[in-house]
Amino acid sequence: MKKNILFAIGVALLMTSCGEYNKVLKSTDYNYKYEYAKRAFEEQRYSQASTILSDLINVFKGTDKAEESLYLLGLSYYENKDYDNAGSYFKNYYQHYPKGQYAELARFYTGYGYYIDSPESQLDQSGTHKAIEELQAFLDYFPKSDKVSIAQSAIFELQDKLVLKELENAQLYYNLGNYMGNNYESAVITAKNAIKEYPYSKYKEQLEMLVLKARYREAVESVEEKKEERMRTVIDEYYSFINDFPTSNSIKEAENIFKVANKFINGK
Repeated sequence: MKKNILFAIGVALLMTSCGEYNKVLKSTDYNYKYEYAKRAFEEQRYSQASTILSDLINVFKGTDKAEESLYLLGLSYYENKDYDNAGSYFKNYYQHYPKGQYAELARFYTGYGYYIDSPESQLDQSGTHKAIEELQAFLDYFPKSDKVSIAQSAIFELQDKLVLKELENAQLYYNLGNYMGNNYESAVITAKNAIKEYPYSKYKEQLEMLVLKARYREAVESVEEKKEERMRTVIDEYYSFINDFPTSNSIKEAENIFKVANKFINGK
């Protein structure tokens, strides 16, 4: 009986809310619509808030409500997990109000929304680059913000995602071997470029090991007149790897590669 009563009350409240919302949509009282939008936001009815605010931002241009309504519109989309629209309105806000009351939060939420929405490493990473750009701009404009550490952590994570993308590309080249060309060289170039651009990535060890393996396979599968030079390169890469990662889990594999290359050179 109690559950039925609660259900009936809930339905009644929902119908009342929907009825008022429809009334608000048709109203020409913009202040009434604005107050309703703010109440809808506070009650986590973000779709209603964003729909109403989308109509009001042009109406309020040049008024004392313009700044807050634009920021609240971006925040409504953000809370509704529509980070693309949120970013557009937040950017609109901080471009129009660079020293506004909500400029710091608008810049932060722009970048952090793109960070949340950043795709998996296998997919196109333009969104990841956009997130890094916005978060870095936030750090540049607000270096003393209490959200600096959050932004920095997000940037490091996004950068690692970009490095992982390059590691996967390098691994693909390595797997292709000499199929239709020297893909080992492409693997090395891709891996080394990633190391150069992101020298503190957590994937650096894997990238360096892949470089060593690619140089080794390139040497082994070379024509005879190129083998000695390439085996010497293998040895150089081995020393580079063990200097950087002397306790690596791949040290045994690296040592086996070194033994083959060293034996080849000493036997010449």
